[in-house]
Amino acid sequence: MAQAQLATRISPQVKDAVEAVCKSRGLKMNRFIEEALLDKLEELEDVDDLKQILCEPTRPLSEILEELKLDGQL
Repeated sequence: MAQAQLATRISPQVKDAVEAVCKSRGLKMNRFIEEALLDKLEELEDVDDLKQILCEPTRPLSEILEELKLDGQL
């Protein structure tokens, strides 16, 4: 898999914490950071999905159950 370099500035305390966690758990820092970024991207995507879902109209459960009965699914 091709790779690209990413440079950023973070506080020394955060860097020290990441290094300590990676060392204590036998993790490679590059992989740890990549996974953290992917997790954050997924989280943000989930938030966007949730915002969209919250704007969708809702129906009463009784209406849905009645519809399922009419369709023979219940």
